Amino acid sequence: MWSQIDANMHMRHSAYADFAAQARLTLLDKAGMDARQFLELHIGPILFREELIYLREVNANDTLRVTCEMTKCRPDGSRWSIRHEIYRKDGTKSAIVNVDGAWIDTKQRKLVSLPEELMTKFKAIPRSEDFTETTS
Repeated sequence: MWSQIDANMHMRHSAYADFAAQARLTLLDKAGMDARQFLELHIGPILFREELIYLREVNANDTLRVTCEMTKCRPDGSRWSIRHEIYRKDGTKSAIVNVDGAWIDTKQRKLVSLPEELMTKFKAIPRSEDFTETTS
């Protein structure tokens, strides 16, 4: 984790986003949506917004746990929001990362919906207690 440390000897600001991104990819993979499928279908996730809320320091030797939950989703799954919470080993919540995203056709560079098979898997990922279905 040394490469993630800043001059103040705690985790640099952008590392939180890196850990959240890896957790999102792991979440999709566990849902049965692996990178190979996305490559074959020429579809990938794209972010429109990423918000980081820093709560407590993370130091060089801290072990982290990152949770992911969907907080919003359109009925067709074309747009969505995911909240990540980053915890130190002692259980202290260190940060919250909120993202808003969609799916893009990587060849046409246009927003698309997921094929039905992937849509079913995507809609089954964990949802937050405050989850809302949205049209925006």
